[in-house]
Amino acid sequence: MTEQKICKCSLVLDEAIRDGINIVLENDMASSVADIFKVFGDPTRIKILYLLITSELCVQAISSSLDMTQSAISHQLRVLKQAGLVKNRKEGKVVYYSLDDDHVLTILTQGIDHVIHK
Repeated sequence: MTEQKICKCSLVLDEAIRDGINIVLENDMASSVADIFKVFGDPTRIKILYLLITSELCVQAISSSLDMTQSAISHQLRVLKQAGLVKNRKEGKVVYYSLDDDHVLTILTQGIDHVIHK
């Protein structure tokens, strides 16, 4: 009889399953998380999010800071808003944008920290 070698990873995995730990991410959740990271995959959107760390800003302020057209910034803000990464509020005719919540700040700063660490 041949002895089958089992790596330590398999033993850890089996133990986790026995303990009832959910170790597999469901497809829907994995897709949703991947979609968020796709939105983070654009340098312009990262720059916009970084600007919004300190305060809310209008499209004109963002476009001036990044030396881009208001139309281009509006498009990127629309993508960020649809992904739930930014929110907006209207004051008269001016729309102000800010980070949606602290999770966005955490993801962004962790990414920056990781790059600096490397």
